[in-house]
Amino acid sequence: MRAYLVQRLLWMIPTFFGITLISFALMHLAPGDPLSAGGEPLMGAGPSRESIEAFRRTMGLDQPLPVRYARWLARIATFDFGVSSYDHRPVADKIAEALPNTLLVSGLALFFSYLLAVPLGVLGAVKRGRFVDRALTAGLFVLYSLPAFWVAVVLLLLFGGGRYLDLFPMQGLHSPNAAALGAFRWLLDLAWHLVLPVFCLTYASLASLSRFTRASMIEELRADYVRTARAKGLSEARVVLGHALRNAVLPVVTLLGLSLPHLVGGSVVIEQIFGVPGMGRLGFQALATRDYNTVMAVTTLAALLTMFGMLLADVGYSLIDPRIRRP
Repeated sequence: MRAYLVQRLLWMIPTFFGITLISFALMHLAPGDPLSAGGEPLMGAGPSRESIEAFRRTMGLDQPLPVRYARWLARIATFDFGVSSYDHRPVADKIAEALPNTLLVSGLALFFSYLLAVPLGVLGAVKRGRFVDRALTAGLFVLYSLPAFWVAVVLLLLFGGGRYLDLFPMQGLHSPNAAALGAFRWLLDLAWHLVLPVFCLTYASLASLSRFTRASMIEELRADYVRTARAKGLSEARVVLGHALRNAVLPVVTLLGLSLPHLVGGSVVIEQIFGVPGMGRLGFQALATRDYNTVMAVTTLAALLTMFGMLLADVGYSLIDPRIRRP
């Protein structure tokens, strides 16, 4: 197991270089640059040719692409993400502001997705073909077919003070006067702002995860070891939860590992609609303004978390099922 972990960690090095090199090249070879992206801090004052050249030298845009990539790697090695070309703030500061918000929203959505999806999938498999299973299947397929952006707009229209009920706030994570509230009321205000965006991020993944769990559970319930356990006189609950479920969740663990990058990348659409100042919104604004350093910082974090998520999924296999061991 230890040798396997070391091998996987070593393979992450060329994988990281490949991901960042392709991303860096595609972004810098695309037509345009930060000066032509329409950013107000750069274009509003009508910069002179001298100031444009000075800006290019400062940002390293006058260097060949291999030199720019090598310099970027040297900075990343010291955890220096550089300075934003849009507002000249350190990229690390912008990420430090956006990352906690995305972790909060996406983390809650991921938690509720698995909290509800696994029991619903197990229930659908145990009650396969019955009314409960058919009702769950119909409801989950309806949820899965609804686009998240459409649901978000409808929720704002119905419950966000659009035309009907004014139950939930429309934008942001806090009310304007949140700083003056006490600790309990501040948390309550935050929770009230989180209801709609967390719901929009939860329902689609809930539908797919529950169906995936159901399919895996049905396959395990047909296995010989389940029939043997029942023949020994074990209770149905112990057979389902103690034996079949343990093997059925193995594929779900893989999905959990692949879901971790979403905790960093965030959701561009949902964060834009609900005004959540998270990583998805930050990455979208960085792409729109050709803020190379910010885009690469978001891409790098997502790539690292993807690789570690896949590694954690493999480790989770061994923890759930002792028969799965790596040499």
